[in-house]
Amino acid sequence: MSRPIWAIAREIRKDWGAKVNYAAAPYLAAMASIDSVGDMYGTDSAKSIVLYFLSNASSWRGEVAKRVKAELKGMVK
Repeated sequence: MSRPIWAIAREIRKDWGAKVNYAAAPYLAAMASIDSVGDMYGTDSAKSIVLYFLSNASSWRGEVAKRVKAELKGMVK
């Protein structure tokens, strides 16, 4: 069973800190209130929110980033 997306968002915020890319920030904020990729956030699917986050998170690097991005990619497959 995978972790809730809000828990992943919390880990991302803790690791990435204040340097969150401006383009990824709104998607990370949305992820903070999502449980799973099957949820909706307003009129957007949680899956699309996660995919948009991943496409804007290329500047987030390191071991935590690599592990968490792989986890998110596995969730949206």
